[in-house]
Amino acid sequence: MTTLTEAPPAAPEPQTRAPRRRRKLTPYWLLLPGILWLLVFFALPMVYQASTSVQTGSLADGYKVTWHFATYWDALAEYWPQFLKSLLYAGLATVFCLLLGYPLAYLIAFRAGRWRNLLLILVIAPFFTSFLIRTLAWKTILADGGPVVGALNALHVLDVTSWLGMTEGDRVLATPLAVVCGLTYNFLPFMILPLYTSLERIDPRLHEAAGDLYARPATTFRRVTFPLSMPGVVSGTLLTFIPASGDYVNAQLLGSTSEKMIGNVIQSQFLTVLDYPTAAALSFILMAAILLMVTFYIRKSGTEDLV
Repeated sequence: MTTLTEAPPAAPEPQTRAPRRRRKLTPYWLLLPGILWLLVFFALPMVYQASTSVQTGSLADGYKVTWHFATYWDALAEYWPQFLKSLLYAGLATVFCLLLGYPLAYLIAFRAGRWRNLLLILVIAPFFTSFLIRTLAWKTILADGGPVVGALNALHVLDVTSWLGMTEGDRVLATPLAVVCGLTYNFLPFMILPLYTSLERIDPRLHEAAGDLYARPATTFRRVTFPLSMPGVVSGTLLTFIPASGDYVNAQLLGSTSEKMIGNVIQSQFLTVLDYPTAAALSFILMAAILLMVTFYIRKSGTEDLV
C-alpha cells in the first residue's frame, strides 16, 4: 500500500507579496502625519524648554546650557505658595464642577427627552464666546453692591466664606472665591460632556431591574448609576483639573496679587522678568506634579475603560 504525500505549498508570487506588505504598512502611513505633528509642535518644544531650564546667563549676554539643575530647587523654594494655591483652586473648582455637572448630565441623559439636543447646545454655547470675555463678565456678576453679592450677604453666606478665608468682608471680587468661581464656570462644560457620554451609555433597563428588586432610587444611584458612570467622572475631573491648574487668566482678572497662581508666575517670568530658565523650570515642575497626581488618581479609581 502506497502513501500519498502532499506537496509543499508553493511560495507566494512576488505580485501577491507587495499588496500584503502595503496593507501592513498602511496604518503606519496613516499615523505618520500625527506623529510628525507631535514631534514638531510637542516633542521639540519640550526638548527646547528642558534645555532652557538648565541654562545660565542673561538675555543681554545670552543663555548657555550649563546643566544648572539648582534652578529647579530655587524656583520651587521661592514659588511653592503659588503651587499650593494652584492645586487648591483647581481642586475646589473640580469638586464644584462635579457637584454642578453631574445632576445636569444626569438630567440630559435620562430626563431631557426631546429637549436633549437643546440642552447640549446650551452647555456648549459658552465656547462660542472668548474665554477672556467670559471671565470679564464675572467681574460684573461679582461686583460690589451687585445682586449676587447682596443675596450672599442676605443669606449670611459671606460670613461663612470669610471665616474659611475665601472672601474678605462683604466683597467677593479679588478673593479666592472669585477665582474659584471663574475656574468653575469656564471649565464646567469639560465636566458635563464626559459625564453625559458615560451616563448616556447606561442601559435604562438596569434601573428598571433595580426597581423590580425593590431598590430605592438612592440605592439604585449608589449601586448602579454612579459605579457605571465612573469613567465619565474620571475623564471629567482630569479634563477640568489639568487645565485649571495651569490657568492664569482667572487669577489675573478676578483675584488680587495675593491670589496669583503658578500660571501667573510662569507668564510673568517669561514675558516680564525675562527669566527663561526659571520659567521653564516652573513649567516642568508643574507638569511633573500633575503627571504624578493623575497617575495616582487613575490607578486608585480603577477605571479600566479609560485605557
